[in-house]
Amino acid sequence: MSYTAPVKDMLFNIEHLAHIEQVAQIPGFEDAGLETAAAVLEECAKFTEGVLAPLNFEGDKNPSSWKDGVVTATPGFKEAFQQLTEGGWQGLQHPADFGGQGLPKTIGAACMEMLNSANMSFALCPLLTDGAIEALLTAGSDELKAIYLEKLISGQWTGTMNLTEPQAGSDLALVRTKAEPQPDGTYRIFGTKIYITWGEHDMAENIVHLVLARVAGAPEGVKGISLFVVPKFMVNQDGSLGARNDVHCVSIEHKMGIKASPTAVLQFGDHGGAVGYLVGQENRGLEYMFIMMNAARYGVGIQGIAIAERAYQKAVQYAKDRVQSRPVDGSINASAAIIHHPDVKRMLMTMRATTEGCRAMASTAAAAFDAAHHHPDAQVRKDNATFYEFMVPLVKGYSTEMSLEITSLGVQVHGGMGFIEETGAAQYYRDAKILTIYEGTTAIQANDLVGRKTARDGGQSARAIAAQIEKTEAELATSGTPAAQAVARRLATARHAFLDVVDFVCSGAKGSPNAVYAGSVPYLMLTGNLVAGWQLGRALLVAQELLHKGQDEAFMRAKITTAQFYAEHILVKAPGLRDSIVEGAASVTELALESF
Repeated sequence: MSYTAPVKDMLFNIEHLAHIEQVAQIPGFEDAGLETAAAVLEECAKFTEGVLAPLNFEGDKNPSSWKDGVVTATPGFKEAFQQLTEGGWQGLQHPADFGGQGLPKTIGAACMEMLNSANMSFALCPLLTDGAIEALLTAGSDELKAIYLEKLISGQWTGTMNLTEPQAGSDLALVRTKAEPQPDGTYRIFGTKIYITWGEHDMAENIVHLVLARVAGAPEGVKGISLFVVPKFMVNQDGSLGARNDVHCVSIEHKMGIKASPTAVLQFGDHGGAVGYLVGQENRGLEYMFIMMNAARYGVGIQGIAIAERAYQKAVQYAKDRVQSRPVDGSINASAAIIHHPDVKRMLMTMRATTEGCRAMASTAAAAFDAAHHHPDAQVRKDNATFYEFMVPLVKGYSTEMSLEITSLGVQVHGGMGFIEETGAAQYYRDAKILTIYEGTTAIQANDLVGRKTARDGGQSARAIAAQIEKTEAELATSGTPAAQAVARRLATARHAFLDVVDFVCSGAKGSPNAVYAGSVPYLMLTGNLVAGWQLGRALLVAQELLHKGQDEAFMRAKITTAQFYAEHILVKAPGLRDSIVEGAASVTELALESF
């Protein structure tokens, strides 16, 4: 099935919600206004629709393969990756000083969605490289930057993130990989890393592994972890590639989804020790790795939006083509396409509204990231950093959890045909499941939202967002249209539910942590739901104004209807979540362990 990039919706968000022209006022982004955004997105659409999307189903049928330590990518992937690098897509939002295009995340995030909608298995490779680039930009020495950044940003080399070990999943205090210092300033790395996405492949000439390990004598726990660059091939003084380093892929995993993306087991140091180079200072590795993880968490949220969009497009196409049963209102006196049936419309509207809400939330967060990192005013940077940090667990957690519902609905719209692999609907469902797991499970995102983002500042950040939402409610209420007033009412009810939970979290996080954390994931889902609904409320206001001016009537009316549907069918879940969090903790925690 073909994929059509939702460029119009992306540009609507970029222009009216993320305010790209304000981003373009930031020094360094002067050429990154709406005109540039439109041109970049159109080119990205051509690449993703024409090159990547046709390979997606093939990658599921004919995934990456491992033999004698060598991983061979799905046929066509290597050639597509060459086109990715030739097009400069890897360096889109990285510094021009190292060969990137230096565009804002506000534009880059939309392109990231297209890559993942078209082919999520493929897009994981540049996503992980982005994280490696961010970590080196932040903590790498000038020497490491000079050796690695230009090649990573060009896409000539790719990057990986090596955290997990057989005994150390989310609990990185259990990391055992060793790093032994050498007289020449390098380290020898010994250990096993698992679940390494694109940890071995044949698409690029070198792979730059960023590896967590312990130096001898380091403190126990997470305070004793350091970060190292371990290249697959050693790099000579002149930048050419030298001997193979002592890191080898001993197997790849067999997975339920994203099958074309090789998930490697890497063995370091079986032949004397892999040569590694310290990033930053010893024992600060987790701090540096979190730079990669935060970038990746936002990226995984984009993946959720991307796979939901792909499932929605496929479901709409099928619903328009599949003829089955007469409409219940008798409007057609014969069997009709199933898109005429109310429940099919309900499913499609749920898919559409949730996807658009999450896309709007992610676009707004991207603009905050750009201001937080590049705005000349320190207070503006601080305020936007706080907002962006609050958004990360929502973009990651809510967008990926909703992608499971959306891709499941995609199968449901297809009926029995959705359960048949040949139609392709099931692939999106299977691919989506990993998104709620890697780069921190939904519970980990929720714990972050409760602890670091809400309780730590006494709910100050959360209440500041609620105050912004209240302003949007007022604008909706006074705009006079039934749709706007309906959204305003539902938004106000959801906001009050959110504030009740914020009070509950802040008052109980220390004294009754089990009660608070029992509702952590429902709190994340409530908050993500609210913020996505808020963004659609903002979108409705813009759409009404542009409709009044006679601009693109069909698109603007669809925006208004979609926002109203979200409010009346999705946002209405917030009060129920509030009740389960504030009043339902005991039933989560009190069952005796032996009764499970």
